[in-house]
Amino acid sequence: MANINRRGIPMPFVSRSRRTDPPSAVVSAEPVEAGVRSRNSMVDSAVYRDGVRVASPTTLAETYHALDSTPGGVAWIGLYRPSERELMSLAEEFNLHPLAIEDAIVAHQRPKLERYDTVLFVVLKAANYLDVPEEVDFGELHLFVGPNFVITVRHSESPDLSTVRHRMEAEPDLLALGPQAVLYAIIDAVVDAYSPVVAGLANDIDEIETQVFGGDALVSRRIYELSREVIDFQRATHPLSAVMVALERGSAKYGVTQELERRLRDVADHLTQVNERVDGFRYLLRDILTVNSTLVSERQNEEMTRLALSTHEQGEQVKKISSWAAILFAPSLIAGVYGMNFEHMPELSWTLGYPLAILAMLGLSTLLYVLFKKRGWM
Repeated sequence: MANINRRGIPMPFVSRSRRTDPPSAVVSAEPVEAGVRSRNSMVDSAVYRDGVRVASPTTLAETYHALDSTPGGVAWIGLYRPSERELMSLAEEFNLHPLAIEDAIVAHQRPKLERYDTVLFVVLKAANYLDVPEEVDFGELHLFVGPNFVITVRHSESPDLSTVRHRMEAEPDLLALGPQAVLYAIIDAVVDAYSPVVAGLANDIDEIETQVFGGDALVSRRIYELSREVIDFQRATHPLSAVMVALERGSAKYGVTQELERRLRDVADHLTQVNERVDGFRYLLRDILTVNSTLVSERQNEEMTRLALSTHEQGEQVKKISSWAAILFAPSLIAGVYGMNFEHMPELSWTLGYPLAILAMLGLSTLLYVLFKKRGWM
């Protein structure tokens, strides 16, 4: 005999004894060794009716029971890194599709929206800008949205959904619109958190421009690292546009109110602005890298020019020194020959020997000077 879940869909027979088990008997964490207490992954759980919290269960079993006991109630279950057994418990209770459960277990999914009968499975990428390391920290969030339940599964510290829950509880009229309103509020919070990231990236780009024109030798590495951050940010924001389009297309079919439609369109417009700015960052960084390469080439050319001029000047100096050395070498050669202390040398006793030697020295030096001057060495 088949069971009928609360959505009216037949399910294979599974024992429902856990409905009557005490809360301590419900599995809420991964299996652990005997004597070691298991970790509770439930961050917050509540059952709402007409936008007002009517129950605050502390376990999955209590949540199931409270939801069954509240006609027209909506359960909002928030989990942080739940175990596979917890997810399987939720899948059994709310008839969640195995493929969606598998994605929630494995994580590392791109932003997307998939519809399984009346259950939406949404993956969002939250982003948080870290100023000191100049990095963007990403968090992954999975949502199961059904006719009377919302299940949020976080695999990272961000986003902080407690602020979203407090905001929704402060607006019971909005919360009374049902699970789709919770989905809107969460997406709105995720998209709003993109603004500080955009501002941080814009500030980094301004600093990089200053470094580029300041001649910082390490700016190329910073440009590359920031380009990687922008690309990763694009991977988080761009697919979300398709999610917003899919939600808009399904609004009429699945009875989304006009108020929620307007709010979703506002979020989509905000997301479009974020995507346009991020796209602009990528093109701007590409242009900055090109400009930096050009400036580096110009500085290298200037350095080569200065080196060439310096080498030329050194060559000119060497020419002058070599020329004077050659000029001085000629008389030194003559004087050296006749300065040798030999008794039997020609012209030693010749009266004209000294004047002719001096004349030869002057003549040879003058000749060398004229030749070097014509060659431009002097």
